[in-house]
Amino acid sequence: MFAHNFGIVTNRQIKSLTCIAVVMAAGLGVLAPSSAAAGRRVHPGDSIQDAVNYARPGDTITVMPGTYYENVLITKRLTLRGYGARTVIRPPVTAVTPVTPVAPPATGASAQAPAAKPPATPATPATPATSATPATPATSGRALACSQADTGICVMGTAEQPVVDVDIHSLTVSGFKRNGIWASYTDRLSVQRVISEKNGTWGIAQERSTRGLFRDNTARDNAESGLFIANTVDREGGATDTLGAVVRRNTLTGNRIGVTVRRVRNLSVYGNNLTGNCGGIFVVGDEGEPGAGDMTIRNNRIHENNKFCKGNSRLPDIQGVGIVLTGAEETVIRSNDIRGNVGASPLSGGILLFKSFVGATNTDNVIRDNVVRDNKPADLANQGTGTGNQFVNNRCASSVPAGMC
Repeated sequence: MFAHNFGIVTNRQIKSLTCIAVVMAAGLGVLAPSSAAAGRRVHPGDSIQDAVNYARPGDTITVMPGTYYENVLITKRLTLRGYGARTVIRPPVTAVTPVTPVAPPATGASAQAPAAKPPATPATPATPATSATPATPATSGRALACSQADTGICVMGTAEQPVVDVDIHSLTVSGFKRNGIWASYTDRLSVQRVISEKNGTWGIAQERSTRGLFRDNTARDNAESGLFIANTVDREGGATDTLGAVVRRNTLTGNRIGVTVRRVRNLSVYGNNLTGNCGGIFVVGDEGEPGAGDMTIRNNRIHENNKFCKGNSRLPDIQGVGIVLTGAEETVIRSNDIRGNVGASPLSGGILLFKSFVGATNTDNVIRDNVVRDNKPADLANQGTGTGNQFVNNRCASSVPAGMC
């Protein structure tokens, strides 16, 4: 009898526990989305910056088709995604006024409720909407620097706390006085399918950063480089390790230089299309240690970069430049198609190892298996006093000195 009753009680307990488990599972199912990455939409007339300010780390912000007149500052992990040529960010018409953003909802029980949508910034036909940048102690200096520089999108971390895993996807940034996109102290920044055009300095630029991915972008008609990766822009110093940054399948046209990699190491530039610039690809080092280089430049199409750009205090006139190495080491240039780059600049030609203005030499670089045709004054040129440079199996017609084809 005892055993029988015990069995009955056990069955009831099992049924009760089963019900409780079902209820708990259902409850967890309701709560689960609050832990996933949230999505926010920005419509014309709203502020992208407001959406960034209110976003939690890991959120995705979708910017709907339209034109947005503002600067955007990103200091946290998130995805900013638009509709390509249909989502355009242009300079604000009026000055940016810093404001303190409202903090996002607290974590814990209260975080289970949906976050309130930030108030929209109304726009009138006469005055496009302008952005608001956060003025918290941690970001006020960076926000001010970004707005003063008049850059479209700034991604800004610090040496102590880099910004990680920011993804900028399918947007157009156009007409800024300095840069379309500027990043400093970032890790794993991804910029893909972005159009950056007609900006006063760089189209897409990064410094002090690691493991960046720049893929399938179009950078055109920017006053300096379409894509620019550097160790730092405000002081001299040895090359830094990018830990494998990738510049891949971008279209670069009408810029002063298509791609510049300056005082950095350990990255790849491949599968890009460069045409109509003053110069194609520049690898720039100096006498600092470690030296710039240890990179691969391959499978790029570099044709007719014959636009003329007047020289400045750092460089002579630029015209008809395919690939230039100056102060680089242990760089491999292979399987590129380089044709029709013609000019009368000291830098003109197909592939040129150029003597550095500061005395740094090109050392232990390998140039192999490239098609280098119809470039003037020469398809291949090796200047300066560097050692260990190899020219192997290139299909070309002229070289300086002779005998490298």
